[in-house]
Amino acid sequence: MTGLSLFEKLWRQHRVAELDEGDSLIHIDRVFLHERTGGVALQALAEAGHTVRNPQLAFATLDHIVDTVPGRSDNTLMPGGEAFIRITREQTAKSGIQLFDLGDPRQGIVHVVSPEQGIVLPGATVVCPDSHTCTQGALGALAWGIGSSEAEHALATQTLRVVKPKSMRVTFDGTLPPGVGAKDMILALIARDSASGARGAVVEFDGEAVRALGMEARMTLCNMAVEFSAFTGVIAPDEATLAYLQGRPFAPKGDDWERACATWRGLRSDADAVFDAQTRMEVSTLHPMLTWGTSPQHAVGVDARVPDPADAADRATQEAMHKALAYMDLQPGQALAGTPIDAAFIGSCTNSRLSDLRAAAAVLRGRRVAEGVKAICVPGSTQVKLAAEAEGLHQVFLDAGFEWRESGCSMCFYAGGESFGLRQRVVSTTNRNFESRQGPQTRTHLASPVTVAASAIAGCIADPRALL
Repeated sequence: MTGLSLFEKLWRQHRVAELDEGDSLIHIDRVFLHERTGGVALQALAEAGHTVRNPQLAFATLDHIVDTVPGRSDNTLMPGGEAFIRITREQTAKSGIQLFDLGDPRQGIVHVVSPEQGIVLPGATVVCPDSHTCTQGALGALAWGIGSSEAEHALATQTLRVVKPKSMRVTFDGTLPPGVGAKDMILALIARDSASGARGAVVEFDGEAVRALGMEARMTLCNMAVEFSAFTGVIAPDEATLAYLQGRPFAPKGDDWERACATWRGLRSDADAVFDAQTRMEVSTLHPMLTWGTSPQHAVGVDARVPDPADAADRATQEAMHKALAYMDLQPGQALAGTPIDAAFIGSCTNSRLSDLRAAAAVLRGRRVAEGVKAICVPGSTQVKLAAEAEGLHQVFLDAGFEWRESGCSMCFYAGGESFGLRQRVVSTTNRNFESRQGPQTRTHLASPVTVAASAIAGCIADPRALL
């Protein structure tokens, strides 16, 4: 008998029934909501005459629309945003769902909060109306983003109708060089295999380099699985996973913890597991990565030059590259390093955890942001913010000339009502560099926290290795 992949095991454990047209009914263990869509979904559910089946298995936070300026209140920068916050509070209270509200030390970006609270656990199914729910696959969960109507169904029935995805294994071999991390790994993979490289598959990240990553770095890797067109990303739990989860508020305790660990240690792909697709990447020669265009696949080493569309294999790719270069105001063959920037942003569900802030602070310590550069750091959760402040990291950022903010999604995209200026060039730790994602015609270069920090100091795109 052929061995099973981790995904296949999780799928079989949660499959309630086989439906027509090849769909399956999957049991959902956790539903997480945020105020941009969660309150509205709960309201629609109530208006349809339905109730939340298991309120204790659903959670909500305020992260997308809330502003992150110090001293914030319900008066958001987004016009009408207060209504989303009010509805979320009202509906979660009526439904009995736990809300991590402003002022709650557990508040923060949903995909940061869920792991740090121990809400996501190995082997669980987790859904949220947000495409980057795949972040939580780093803990060995099957976690994916859904729409608001699907959220209503999951809340009412604790199940979802899902077409079974294909499976893919991505193996990262070797040892990462200094100054190179998980963000560079995933950008390099997408650049090599394209933004459609995973084609809706569940991607299992494996290999020596993945196992050497800390848990927060693994979350960065899985976070951008959706930018690889994956259904989700997943990493098999190991002793590092268990150590990370032990003692978390919603993690099992006592004898339940020991029994859970015994089960979780078996959650891995069998040696002879079959995948629909497999690929490998050697990381020992990777450079810090940076995007030059308007797709995550438009990425090269920070010390490289802008690619020439004439070298692309087909006309459609050439046209897309020409369009991206025109938007970004870059020329083929131009060196990226040294390109002046207007702003630097450290935050988002991709790179806003304590380890990210520590890495950036190591570059910033004793240095100053270049004149004319607007630099912002937004911790991913209130817990991250408090932990960073306890270590004095906030003072490093402030002394360097960064703004130190409250937690939230902030300017990952400007649904919160705040944005960078017209055509400003920003180096950002976020996950998407689409046109106008961070502001009106804003030009976004995706990079790791250390590359953003180095660029903020230099006032231009800069290689962080020179400062490490």
